[in-house]
Amino acid sequence: MSAVEDLKQRLGIIADLDATAAVLGWDQETYMPPGAIEARAEQLTTLARLSHEKFTDEEIGRLLEAAATELDGTSFDVGNPTFDSDDASLVRVATRDWKRATKIPADLVARLAHASSMGQQAWQQAREVSDFSVFKSHLEAIVELTGEKAEALGYKDRIYDPLLAEFEPGISTAEIESLFTTLRERLIPIVQELTEETSSGGITDYESPPTAQSQIALPPLDRSFDEAAQWDFGVAVIKDFGFDFTHGRQDRSAHPFTTAFSVADVRLTTRIHEDFLPAGLFGTLHECGHGLYEQGFAPELARTPLADGASLGLHESQSRLWEILIGRSRPFWTHYFPKLSESFPKTLDGIDPDAFYRAINVVRPTLIRVESDEVTYNLHIMLRFEIENALLEGRVLVEDLPDVWNDGMERYLGIVPDSDANGVLQDIHWSMGAIGYFPTYTLGNLMSSQIFTRLREDIPDLDEQTASGRFGQLLSWLRENIHRHGRKFTASELLDRLDCGALSADPWLEHIRTKYSELSGKNL
Repeated sequence: MSAVEDLKQRLGIIADLDATAAVLGWDQETYMPPGAIEARAEQLTTLARLSHEKFTDEEIGRLLEAAATELDGTSFDVGNPTFDSDDASLVRVATRDWKRATKIPADLVARLAHASSMGQQAWQQAREVSDFSVFKSHLEAIVELTGEKAEALGYKDRIYDPLLAEFEPGISTAEIESLFTTLRERLIPIVQELTEETSSGGITDYESPPTAQSQIALPPLDRSFDEAAQWDFGVAVIKDFGFDFTHGRQDRSAHPFTTAFSVADVRLTTRIHEDFLPAGLFGTLHECGHGLYEQGFAPELARTPLADGASLGLHESQSRLWEILIGRSRPFWTHYFPKLSESFPKTLDGIDPDAFYRAINVVRPTLIRVESDEVTYNLHIMLRFEIENALLEGRVLVEDLPDVWNDGMERYLGIVPDSDANGVLQDIHWSMGAIGYFPTYTLGNLMSSQIFTRLREDIPDLDEQTASGRFGQLLSWLRENIHRHGRKFTASELLDRLDCGALSADPWLEHIRTKYSELSGKNL
């Protein structure tokens, strides 16, 4: 047996352990009875420890070196004819992962897994009663352990760097700060222009046609939508997108997420509010974007580290592309508003399609990140990035987070949360130990616009296809150019291969200016 074949077998066992842990994690967030949390935490801790110990074994390191020799290390160089090789990519990526993992003690991995499992349950309980104190001690433990992890990994400049690298390799905290500063300076004037006539209590007056996009009220959405009908409509749309329900399913959770146990088993979750249609609908479209990516990995990458997204930013680019660039577009609703009206005949009786389109794209500050408009969304991310750095650097204590959060919301968006549930407790990420994840949402927004600009060159009639509910060519393009590669290439390498250029905010800002100039009648 060759070193490459031996390596694949061993990595396959580790992938199976990780998939098993993912099944238990999915069950914990969907169907597990609350009294099972202690047992589940122990189970997940055991699996995390076993996976880590098997992956960091010295034999894996020896096999990686032997496999590199077998393949000739020149194949690892960008531009080399063999750089596209699956085996070369496997060794390249697995070596990077192994070097990172060997820096983290197995005991720390186990403690983090246990703290995160307990933390998620505590977060759910705290959110239900809107009381941060229920979650506080758990978050303190998670932050402390995350700091230990960062120290174990090591860093030159910022403690946040090694945590960010877990989700978005190749970009530093300082680079994110610079990008966010530039984006904020260019974005805030647009937000101010679009929301200048919005009262602190929200948009309450509606006239058709509106004189400005910010004057649009939300009567098309200010009503009850049957939850079962919402579910059925969302499922019908993502079936049209191409999500394969023979190899996936959708369930409910406190916070929408996607997980995969293999290419053949991808799980989506969403949440539905009877009195707010966009939450369930766009949550479903968003998670479907993640799910389509997971279902699109080349079969030959299965049970290897390559069967995953190139980065969380690129993963988020796929979810935001389907949710926003497709799902909130005028061509999309040209096709789907009549179908939505059929699903809710009494609820939407007499509602003008244009009024509905404008309502789902209204720009106004809102408390909840996942329910915010695409223009203000990145401001939510900037706040979380700011807080995470302050926590890790000791400039903010966990006990002060509700006040710090509320102050930040007023500073970034001009509104103050009315409760912990609508403020500091709204996201699941910290309870999972996923500190360093949030910046990838903004990176995903930017990447999605770069990718969308590029794919329009290859699919010039994309709007016409969308307006007729045809997404096969779009999905095929994404499968061919992004999905099938998994982690074979970094996000920046994929963008380069698509001639998208370096990561840039310009295409996203151009999209915002074009779309919202048309909606508002203003020259943004």
